Amino acid sequence: MYLFKNKEIDMLVSTSIIESGLDIPAANTIIVNRADRFGLAQIYQLRGRVGRADEQAYAYLIIPHESSLTKDAKKRLKVLMEHSDLGSGFQIAMNDLKIRGGGIILGASQSGHIAAVGYDMFLKLMEHAIAELKGEPISENFEPDIILSISAFFPESYIPDLNQRLFAYRRLAKMTELTEIGEFKAELVDRYGKLPEEAHNLFLKIALKILAREAGIARLDIKDQQLILKFAESHQHNPDALVEMVMSAPKRFELKPNNILKTKLHKSGQMGQIKNLLKEIAQRVSN
Repeated sequence: MYLFKNKEIDMLVSTSIIESGLDIPAANTIIVNRADRFGLAQIYQLRGRVGRADEQAYAYLIIPHESSLTKDAKKRLKVLMEHSDLGSGFQIAMNDLKIRGGGIILGASQSGHIAAVGYDMFLKLMEHAIAELKGEPISENFEPDIILSISAFFPESYIPDLNQRLFAYRRLAKMTELTEIGEFKAELVDRYGKLPEEAHNLFLKIALKILAREAGIARLDIKDQQLILKFAESHQHNPDALVEMVMSAPKRFELKPNNILKTKLHKSGQMGQIKNLLKEIAQRVSN
């Protein structure tokens, strides 16, 4: 291994042990014999051992005659051929899940109601339980409801591939900073062209959700040029600051029972008004 890394020899013959994160930038070609016997994740990792520098890399997967391949082996190799672009790990992982199944957690032998709860929620519950057992502080995240009468989605005509659309939605759901939105917008424009109106609206809703989360707002609603904000009790760190804000402009704000704040919006530039208000509330409650 050291001889190969130090370029004293030009070829290394090895088992699949090299999939375990070895970084040899000088390696630009890999030949995998009987690639049909490897799992999808294994082949993906093996393929990633080359091309770790600026040089063009090549991965040759050697298989017997196609007629002798198993059904799953054909599926795995097809996935690898279809997803060879940079950053295709998520699509490969999703296809691996389809081919192999979810294992014991999502399998028929799993007791409980994971099918009703959902896999993501199951993981969150597991994290919550583990943190509780360890005596660690448990952060209760919440997802604000943004109620806007606009169409907000990625049209099929804009992102034709279903897996890519799902990946885009998943990436949006995980965003916690406004800067991430701008970066993702630039990526989509570079790849698919100008954003359609529905996609613009979707990014707007995500931005409002991020701002609402920072301000401790559980629900944001617009009705007849009136903005209605419902605050989450468990995420109010400085409620006195909100009262001070309302008292400073009684004609502008109306504080209702059950932690509801109402304010009128001007006809033009409503989204800008909402963003500025959410930022002001977040700044007040964080001080």
